Amino acid sequence: MNQKLQTHLESLERSATLALNECSAEMADAGQTIYRFGFGQSPFPVPEIIVSALQENAYRKDYLPVEGLFELRKSIADFHQNTDQVDINAEGVLVAPGSKELMFTLQLALEGSTLIPAPCWVSYAPQGHIVKRQTHYINTSFKNYWRLLPEQLESAVENIDGPHLLILNYPGNPDGGTYTIDELNALANVCRKNEVLVLSDEIYGRLHHKGEHVSMARYYPEGTIVSSGLSKWCGAGGWRLGHFAFPKELYWLKNAMASIASETYSCVASPIQHAAVVAYQDNETVDDYLFHCRRILKAVGQYCSETLYNANVNVNIPLGAFYLFPDFSNFAEKLRVCNINDSAAFCERLLNETGVALLPGNEFGRPSNEFNARLAYVNFNGGEALSISRGLANKKDLSIEDLGDNAKRVKSGIKNILNWINN
Repeated sequence: MNQKLQTHLESLERSATLALNECSAEMADAGQTIYRFGFGQSPFPVPEIIVSALQENAYRKDYLPVEGLFELRKSIADFHQNTDQVDINAEGVLVAPGSKELMFTLQLALEGSTLIPAPCWVSYAPQGHIVKRQTHYINTSFKNYWRLLPEQLESAVENIDGPHLLILNYPGNPDGGTYTIDELNALANVCRKNEVLVLSDEIYGRLHHKGEHVSMARYYPEGTIVSSGLSKWCGAGGWRLGHFAFPKELYWLKNAMASIASETYSCVASPIQHAAVVAYQDNETVDDYLFHCRRILKAVGQYCSETLYNANVNVNIPLGAFYLFPDFSNFAEKLRVCNINDSAAFCERLLNETGVALLPGNEFGRPSNEFNARLAYVNFNGGEALSISRGLANKKDLSIEDLGDNAKRVKSGIKNILNWINN
């Protein structure tokens, strides 16, 4: 056959997170002890009431509207109105099989360039590459908590051809950091002045460890698309349900994306959409669930970051989600003596010699010669952790010690990292 790949796709590889998860599973199946800090999947079970709703709606087989079940879209809009204090209507919500699909469709639909603060989620730039869109990393720094500064954004807009799409993700994957109200306001001012369209990826918003997430759309409503879904805060990654929330000023873009959807994925599975209505309407169950998820993640995240920091690793305490982005540059001389010269080699040797799976920083848009990596501190049984936390509901703060043996793998994994870099 004379069929060939398009030239720009010849070097495309599998998503780094999915590839590492498969590799770790193979090593575990072969009998090796693996500390799975590489794959960012929620450790918590889907709340029972939402699982029951899926079972009750399993009989539904009809196609739903491309933009999503209206009742679900209304529930999502009400959530943004009430929780985020953002003026979103049901007509402005677009539901899809995961927010990842929507991000791809967005970059396919728009002209111009994509600006991505790095470190960033692994799929933003590859998606742009697939659709031949210009993507540009804006390198942030550890000393600024990996946050995008207004002057950095201003410089990027001045030097890169537009129109511009900025992807802002917080609480952040891979670093667990977030933005203050003043920081969001400052970025919003730059965006408004330069007519920058913002995709605010808030998939981890409900996992802010103090429950204090603030949406970018509150300060730049006319130019912000809010992205979220069930995968992280509801523990339902495999259900594949995400959404975009558009302001009225961007309905033209939502309509174009819906047209693309009608010719590609059509709609999210009907039973899942009906079950998701419960996830956005049963506030009492969800609030209780999130209270315990947040304090468990806060306890584990603080333990991991403080233990690494006390061992001379550059790392910030996470404020949300379930990630750390430690930098091991203080050990660079020792690593280079062992012929470890970049983040990829660092993570490969660490996995092979200790069983600890991390994702190298270069996959998140960082220069390959840096010694940083993403650590997803989810290597514990979320169901057991929830039971423990609920049994200690009257205790103000949870510690990793309260989780007992359930946190054993987390502790052992961190210990293995430190023993390895010191020896």
